[in-house]
Amino acid sequence: MAKRLQEEALEYHSQGRPGKIEVIPTKPYSTQKDLSLAYSPGVAAPCLKIEENAEDAYKYTAKGNLVAVISNGTAVLGLGDIGALAGKPVMEGKGLLFKTFADIDVFDIELDTHDVEKFIETVSLIAPTFGGINLEDIKAPECFEIEERLKTELDIPIMHDDQHGTAIISSAAFLNALELIGKKIEDVKIVVCGAGASAIACSKLYVALGVKRKNLVMCDSKGVIHKSRTNLNPFKAEFATSRDVHTLKEAIQGADMFLGLSTANVLSEDMVRSMNDNPIVFALANPNPEITYEKAIASRPDVIVATGRSDYPNQVNNVLGFPYIFRGALDVRARAINEEMKIAAVRALASLAKEAVPDIVAYAYNQNTLSFGREYLIPKPLDPRLISNISVAVAKAAVESGVARHTIADWDDYRDELDRRLGHYNVLLRSIRDRIRNTGKRIVFAEGGKQKVLQAVQTVLHEGIATPILLGNKEKIHRLAHENNIDLAGATVIEFFGESEACRREKYAKALFEKRQRKGLTYQEAIDRMYTRDHFGIMMVEMGDADAFISGYSTKYSDTIRPAIQIVGIDNPGRHIAGMYIVMTKRGPVFLADTTVNAEPNAETLMATTLLVDRAIRRFNIEPVIAMLSYSNFGSIPKGSPGVPRKAVEMLHKQYPDIIVDGEIQANFALNKKIRMEKFPFAKWGDKNVNALIFPNLSSGNISYKILQELAGYEIIGPILLGIDKPVHVVPIESSVREIVNMSTIAALDAICMENNE
Repeated sequence: MAKRLQEEALEYHSQGRPGKIEVIPTKPYSTQKDLSLAYSPGVAAPCLKIEENAEDAYKYTAKGNLVAVISNGTAVLGLGDIGALAGKPVMEGKGLLFKTFADIDVFDIELDTHDVEKFIETVSLIAPTFGGINLEDIKAPECFEIEERLKTELDIPIMHDDQHGTAIISSAAFLNALELIGKKIEDVKIVVCGAGASAIACSKLYVALGVKRKNLVMCDSKGVIHKSRTNLNPFKAEFATSRDVHTLKEAIQGADMFLGLSTANVLSEDMVRSMNDNPIVFALANPNPEITYEKAIASRPDVIVATGRSDYPNQVNNVLGFPYIFRGALDVRARAINEEMKIAAVRALASLAKEAVPDIVAYAYNQNTLSFGREYLIPKPLDPRLISNISVAVAKAAVESGVARHTIADWDDYRDELDRRLGHYNVLLRSIRDRIRNTGKRIVFAEGGKQKVLQAVQTVLHEGIATPILLGNKEKIHRLAHENNIDLAGATVIEFFGESEACRREKYAKALFEKRQRKGLTYQEAIDRMYTRDHFGIMMVEMGDADAFISGYSTKYSDTIRPAIQIVGIDNPGRHIAGMYIVMTKRGPVFLADTTVNAEPNAETLMATTLLVDRAIRRFNIEPVIAMLSYSNFGSIPKGSPGVPRKAVEMLHKQYPDIIVDGEIQANFALNKKIRMEKFPFAKWGDKNVNALIFPNLSSGNISYKILQELAGYEIIGPILLGIDKPVHVVPIESSVREIVNMSTIAALDAICMENNE
């Protein structure tokens, strides 16, 4: 598993453009006039404005949305002092998280020095470039001095996330745990195992929240940090105790909370049993905690446990904090990230966990009963409300504490803008993956002998998306996997054409013959078809031997659709099928149909396509807002082809009034809500953003999605086949590994939804 993950990580970081981030222009640059404005001579104008007033840098440059992620590589993850350059992939990854979760741009900067003075001087010199600085992976105790000095010298937000990120997230979980068990913060006794940057920052923040310093005991690798010890650095000395305890085992007796930021397996079950009633155990060492979740829970029934791992409840994950803290700080042009802002983030995060969990979050984690309690102390990382709740709280605290250069006139409007900034549903694919993970749905892959299919299957296995079944020659498949170092452990290979499958072919042939004997199919033809991978694989789904089927990598789209219709049938009264693509845009997913099946649909077919799309989108737990496209707007061209979607809309409004669909309308008006509402205020969409487009014919739909894919660079998932009675999907010929994995994700979700009659 470790070797496979390493290989996948290396491929992930190296494929296509090396690395994980890039810089792209935000202004037009196609004409000589554009270039003269961007650079010389036009650029002189903003330069002179900034010379007159430094604050204008926020108006004319990217400074206000730009954060530096800076490290010297001395404490990289669990790897230690691996050097500045070796730490660069981590810093790029931090940049990706900033952008993904809070739309903050990042330059990662790796400083090749262990010298504190050189580090501080360098950062100070480059600071005018940035709106904020995120210090990362710098070892203690140097990180304390670096951060404090930079905060004193610079007037932009500075935060060492290894310290304060963990402190903020764990503090929110801590406050909520105390509320659940009815203990007062000033009374609880805490043992902190670890004395590095995170441990000291957590301890300081706990004290700021109300923990009494005399009730906190800190341990390092030599035992309790005691006043009798010599040579303690000043940061450890601040938490030295005079109590007569010298080991973790002695300190933990009668404690109310254990906070672990150290190494694996240092806390035993007996130690947990020696704690007070309703003990809180935050074992945050990664990847292996101080005590495993299973052992902690088994030690006593009243324990509350948090870890740093995503596969257990109460994950203390820094991504819950730093993107949104910097977002709020940048938006009010804060001079610092102060204690008031950090505590505001703590309380916002703790408060959010007590609110009703949105369906999309419960859906993402496949936990319908997700609610505030011992196994839900803090929100999940995919909760779309994080940006508006935490960023608003941080920005308000900055304004109220006097460190903001800019105030916000309308906080409700700011909250709405944050919600729109990334789109709540850009987490769609991740949320689906979390829902289907480890459900064990069996997916048949028709082209099991293709290298990209095998690479995709490896990912499907590794991420727990499904249990793969590969059709093809066993020897060839295993040889190909071995030659390319592909791990297929957990996948099944079936030689559908071999002697070993003779009985199953006969069984499938009989079933197919019974289904199609009055439609011209002979028994011998049914036997013959069981020697083709598409017919055999689809029959596996039809007979209950698999849950979904994927083909198309090396076959025509129509060659897979035809047997699918004949074998599993169509699951709607109108006996229609359609194809849909999902375009992953910055505003959220946009669904396009019909892009693959119906060449010249009539009004009835467009209506049926709309019904299929509406049902499909609801399976993603998204409200469908559908536009019927044309080159006409609401009868502006009364004759000709616009009449077809116009009639379809009339039928839908009459027969299915609850569906939010309208048209016919041009694509630009459909997607531009502001202009649309001005021109067509009567439309059924109201102030909702349209997220589904129904094309008037196959040509327009197919051409449009391919243009979007090639010119706009959007990730596009599909085609998703709608209307088939069981999950059968067709990937494009010569699909990428990612496309096959994405389709596997959709197929597994379909299998779950069909099983649950969703």
